[in-house]
Amino acid sequence: MPKPFSDPIWQRPKTVSAFQSQPAVGAVDVVIVGGGIMGLSTALHAARQGRTVQVLEAGGIGEGASGLNGGQVIPGLKYDPEWLVEHFGKERGEALVNFAASTADAVFDLIRDENLAVPFTRNGWIQAAHTETALTAAANRDRQWRARGADVELLSQAEIAAMTGAKGYLGGWLDRRAGVVDPLAYTLELARVTAAAGAGIAEGQKVVKLRKDTGLWRVLTESGTEVRAKAVVLATNAYTDGLLPGLARTIVPLHSFQIATAPLPADIGAGILPGGQAVSDSRRILVYYRRSADGRLVLGGRGRMALPSSAADWAHLERALIRLYPALAGIAIEKRWFGRVAMTPDHLPHIHEPEKGLLAVAGCQGRGVGLMSALGKRMASYLASGDARQLPFPLSPIRPIPFHAFRQVGVAATIAWYRMLDALER
Repeated sequence: MPKPFSDPIWQRPKTVSAFQSQPAVGAVDVVIVGGGIMGLSTALHAARQGRTVQVLEAGGIGEGASGLNGGQVIPGLKYDPEWLVEHFGKERGEALVNFAASTADAVFDLIRDENLAVPFTRNGWIQAAHTETALTAAANRDRQWRARGADVELLSQAEIAAMTGAKGYLGGWLDRRAGVVDPLAYTLELARVTAAAGAGIAEGQKVVKLRKDTGLWRVLTESGTEVRAKAVVLATNAYTDGLLPGLARTIVPLHSFQIATAPLPADIGAGILPGGQAVSDSRRILVYYRRSADGRLVLGGRGRMALPSSAADWAHLERALIRLYPALAGIAIEKRWFGRVAMTPDHLPHIHEPEKGLLAVAGCQGRGVGLMSALGKRMASYLASGDARQLPFPLSPIRPIPFHAFRQVGVAATIAWYRMLDALER
């Protein structure tokens, strides 16, 4: 697992490794491989249904994308409701639309109901349009969600300028169902309540082998520990390796880089995201940003495919920051970090069950905080009932991407090309 270039989160708690280092001995109902949001949410709901659960995390809780993401909690999927209904059919498509609409609720309801110690703001998410084409797409999205009763609004150029304080947008779309959280705090608190519900959480336990024997799965870790389980859920997402043949070749893992300024002076910060919304723009290689609980501006975007080697690898984000907010030219960048995002060719999450009792989920498409929080509850229900209608997405076979070894080379070239196109549109 790649490590951050520098300490990623300035509020990082001292209790990040407070969980057990050894898994339970013997048999459990469910083993979950991966202690990120997806794995922990599944574990929490399965434990509360009375099942014995063991989470095995290769690193530490919060060290992967769940603790390193942009903290934006956005409902919906990459596709709009009408596309989903057309693609999946009316019954399943409408059910999927309703699920997608609820994903932000899953996060904020959990924070409220469990009294989680998580800094958050729920004042919405802005999709900022920098071209007329993007503005037309925003209007179409607004029409579709408004028809379903969503609390959304199309923004004029003057309105988006006032709400973001940023330069260069022609308008945008506000989804008030969305918000922002401190992602590391959320992941750690999710782990805390999951453990309190009775699930075992073991850090530093990389799973290296799966084998089914006499009706039970034998899950072997790198340390030599074996746990037996009736069912196994692989929730490794962008950090998926060769544990399940072919699974890693169904996704393209991309690096998402982020920077955080020093706390903004009051005279400058007052006009930057005064309402606390999160923002993603409409560029081909988009940037996304938010204010942190301690007054910093946190901005992220796609980074290089190779692991970063110096602060220069974040320079493109610093240029984007100044393009949007010229007044921040003299403000120090105090933090730089990165994590992985799993993308699928069709830009949808995939749920696989290659053998009975062996499940895998991959492809959060950059919306993992809400999506994986909500999906975990559905996964737990499916484990309990075996009823595939509990799942918002259909079970699909593992289909490795053709010429996967060359895919990342192509993606890197495409990113460079898209950056050039974005620059020409400014």
